[in-house]
Amino acid sequence: MTEEAAGLRFWPATDVGRVRDHNEDSFLVDKKLGLFVVCDGMGGHAAGEVASSLAARTVREALAAERDALDEFEQGHGGTTRKDVLRLMEASVQQACSTVHNEGVKDEGKRGMGTTLDALLILGSRGFIAHVGDARIYLYRQGSVHQLTEDHSLINELLKRGRLTREQIDKVQYKNAVTRAVGVYESVEVDVFDFDVLPGDRFLLCSDGLHGYLEEAEIRRLFEEVPEENLTPHLIDLANERGGKDNITAIVVRVPDDESGVDKLSREVNLKLDILHKMPLFRFVTFQELVRILNITSVRPFKKDQSVVEEGDEGDELFVVLTGKVKIHSGGTTITELGPGQHFGEMALVDKAPRSATVTATEDSKLLAIKRRDFFDMIRKDHDVAVKLLWSFLGVLAQRLRNTSRELGQAREALAAEDLTVELLGESTKVEDLAGLVAIEMTDPEMSMDDLADTKDEEP
Repeated sequence: MTEEAAGLRFWPATDVGRVRDHNEDSFLVDKKLGLFVVCDGMGGHAAGEVASSLAARTVREALAAERDALDEFEQGHGGTTRKDVLRLMEASVQQACSTVHNEGVKDEGKRGMGTTLDALLILGSRGFIAHVGDARIYLYRQGSVHQLTEDHSLINELLKRGRLTREQIDKVQYKNAVTRAVGVYESVEVDVFDFDVLPGDRFLLCSDGLHGYLEEAEIRRLFEEVPEENLTPHLIDLANERGGKDNITAIVVRVPDDESGVDKLSREVNLKLDILHKMPLFRFVTFQELVRILNITSVRPFKKDQSVVEEGDEGDELFVVLTGKVKIHSGGTTITELGPGQHFGEMALVDKAPRSATVTATEDSKLLAIKRRDFFDMIRKDHDVAVKLLWSFLGVLAQRLRNTSRELGQAREALAAEDLTVELLGESTKVEDLAGLVAIEMTDPEMSMDDLADTKDEEP
């Protein structure tokens, strides 16, 4: 089955599997909205089937009621923002949760029923995801597969806490237990986030009856080798061949390619992801977490000789050079120059100390900026990301402290060798021309004292 919606192509299918006697999975596609939903119901006696179908329909109806706002966002006019769309996504799932729960309260035979839910909404070049449970959404982009959702399951919680290894999973009695579900209670905690959608992106939405039999590397290979129109039935056949112990549902979605090749948005998004991924501060985060970090960044253009920050000003942003070059200087002394992938001012993310140097663009440049307020909002909401970022931050600071201590020791030895008088252990000292040697503003962790010394106008 092949359909098209606003240029999107999609192939949905569901199967009862080889063990179950009825199918509690549901899927829904709204071509006009660009909405794709997969639900995996639970409850028995057909209650799971009711829960999954009711939840999917309720999400669609809630979003369809806000079609004008969604159209405003997609067309780029009106007051609808990406945060407004995220609120609508979350509200639609909460409405589904309440509806399923109330249905269970009314009918004794359906009491306690619930469902997982994954919803993908594509509005132009922006994607929005709402996720509850252990169904998954994968992104296939430029030869790589990324799992965009994190399972709300007992297995995943045990893995994260180090109480279980992947080799022990088969021994767990309640492998299919989920820690969040739509409809079991009146409300539920929903993961919602948005991201850039690029030409040629492909998505796989699937229930655990499919992804339980597949590894990411295999999904990548299948995207590469199997024609898209055959991929969904091929995936279902694979799951059945490997046991088919659960219902199996999948939707493959393809975003049309840009006719001119890699477009401007693709280049910029790929550049930002690549540069952030290589930074020590973000080295431990997953692709999904990196996408969320990208959402709190902004791109700032600077003309040649334009000031980025001024010495003495209060700093509240980390800057990363995307394109071009900047120089860090104090007074008339240039401390260092930074190019693409290098960053400065990360201490501004954790304190309000004044900038200790001025930064100026030496050519037309684009810089990625992260504000302190947005950084803290993110780590407050996501404890896993918070732990990774703060641990990396401590590592960066520890390395720089070691570098600074070593380089100050080398500087003392060099100054002593030139018969300069140094104040040490309370003795009177006279130190000349140290300003060009030590940069208080943290810049490139690889920058050495020798690099700084090269910037001096003359020997002392």
